[in-house]
Amino acid sequence: MDRMISQDSLHPPSFSRCVSQESLDSTSMADYWSEVKSIEESAENGQEEHAVLEVKSADEGEMEEAWIQEAGLSTLVSGSLGEEPAEALFSTLTRTQAAVVKKRIDNYTQTQRKKKHSVRDVRDIFAVGDSPPVFCPGAGSPNSIQLSSKLSFRGPGRLESCASDCKLSKDSPSLLEELNFEVPYSECALRKDCRSIQRIKKDDATLPFLIRKAKLGLTIVGDLSQEDMKKIGYISLIELTAYFDALGIELKRNRTVKSKVRECGLFGVPLTTLLENDQKKFPGSKVPLIFKKLLSKLEQTGLQTEGILRVPGSASRVKNLRQELEAKFYEDTFDWEQVRHNDAAGLLKMFIRELPYPLLTVEYLPAFNAVENISPSKLQLQALHLLIMLLPEPNRDTLKAFLEFLSKVVANEEKNKMSLWNVSMIVAPNLFMCKGKTANPQEMQGAAGAAHVVRLLVKYQDILWTVPYFMISHVRKMNEVAMNKKHQASDKSKKKLLRTFWSPEREKTERSELCDVPRGVIRVHAPQHAKVSMAIQLDNETKAMDVIARFDCENSSGSRGSVRRQKQYLYEVGGNIGERCLDPETYLLDLYHVNPQCQWILKPRTT
Repeated sequence: MDRMISQDSLHPPSFSRCVSQESLDSTSMADYWSEVKSIEESAENGQEEHAVLEVKSADEGEMEEAWIQEAGLSTLVSGSLGEEPAEALFSTLTRTQAAVVKKRIDNYTQTQRKKKHSVRDVRDIFAVGDSPPVFCPGAGSPNSIQLSSKLSFRGPGRLESCASDCKLSKDSPSLLEELNFEVPYSECALRKDCRSIQRIKKDDATLPFLIRKAKLGLTIVGDLSQEDMKKIGYISLIELTAYFDALGIELKRNRTVKSKVRECGLFGVPLTTLLENDQKKFPGSKVPLIFKKLLSKLEQTGLQTEGILRVPGSASRVKNLRQELEAKFYEDTFDWEQVRHNDAAGLLKMFIRELPYPLLTVEYLPAFNAVENISPSKLQLQALHLLIMLLPEPNRDTLKAFLEFLSKVVANEEKNKMSLWNVSMIVAPNLFMCKGKTANPQEMQGAAGAAHVVRLLVKYQDILWTVPYFMISHVRKMNEVAMNKKHQASDKSKKKLLRTFWSPEREKTERSELCDVPRGVIRVHAPQHAKVSMAIQLDNETKAMDVIARFDCENSSGSRGSVRRQKQYLYEVGGNIGERCLDPETYLLDLYHVNPQCQWILKPRTT
């Protein structure tokens, strides 16, 4: 994913509390109910084969147990406090986050005792009264965030540098919303000034968001190792729960009771199964091949088609195409030239609807729905941000591919007559599994709310796929705790061995060698370059892009002819991070101070 945001002319998103029924676009609402009717007719005609999926709300005990497990804290209640990642994660929590964990474990303990199960007392975990350990990301620790500038985000436009004292023109919006990535959202939500109601109408000018950009650079989802992203998931669940509690919203959760799904084919197959099958043919696939092919077909020839996504294709043709795809897709004998634009759009929406487990997941679909009850839009965006971080990787990658396509549809509004409102109204019932049959006022408001959430997802997708600074600080702290624990264990055994070989002269020599290593110098390894290693002296202005440019310069001057090479990125590997692909704007001296033990490697992206 590119770090720069693609430009378009989208209107700002609204949110359901602040949108009156009179302000809703009647044409867009007609689109919504037309799509619902189309979905119902497809099901009635047997065009769609729904998996047997029974979803129920989890009882309190089951909900708390699942929450503790998914938050990476199951060892806290099992009594094995020294096991990872629970101990390391617990040591990084803020007071607000720790209070949420205490509440959840306390509820779990009480429900288990009612069932006469033996469980660990919550007081054994929170041994120091009501004062759990406190971690403050960005507050005077080695992981503190140093700010360099602010970035102005105007919807799907660019992240632009913006001075903090910038002056607004007469045409500028009266209020700039700031998205603060270095402070946990739950801490901000407790402050009254963060929750002032702001009313945005459909025809208002684009609302800019200001993003504080740290010197450590932006980090997108694909930049981190899978192990660190797993930790991000733990932190996101705890933070989302604390955030909803601060806003006074119950974080509801569903559970799948019974599920009978297909194990082969294209439609009605779980994402994980599809990807397992696809990766046998194309290793490294992150989005199902059939989904990518449908998107590609529409992007190549259908973006300028009037009413794309809205105008349904022929039901009989779509049914026949589906059957033919099931038989011929993996044999590479399917003729894509025969597929009309509207039929391809119908197949795309059918694929999403027939997923046996929703794209937004069974567990968190209620939370996505709850976002419409939050105001103002800044808080909605923060809630969605946490939810995106929580999604399983296949769901998150597939959703991103879909949202990128929807942005391209809206960018061609002048030709295809599909505005962001239209697209959101069409997509909402397919993503949120709406079943409305009559347009009563209550359902009308629910439809608008679901569409507003889709609008936020489409418009601000690149912000939503950026990992907040405070979460990376959590991960660094967790890794440091785990690393220190391992060092303490290994040091004891090393000391026994060193006593046999130790001498004062040897110790003096080793100390002298360490002092000879210049401070602020890093060695960058570039396995795929002619010059495979280079020592770089860092100063306050050295950025990742400077190191990349220096290697490119060295190789271009030392090579004959033009040898095409994959684009290279600078990575920090090890130390207090698993692996992170660096933003070209990262200030390396600041990162060196935060993670002095890391290795620096220049290589192509692995995705």
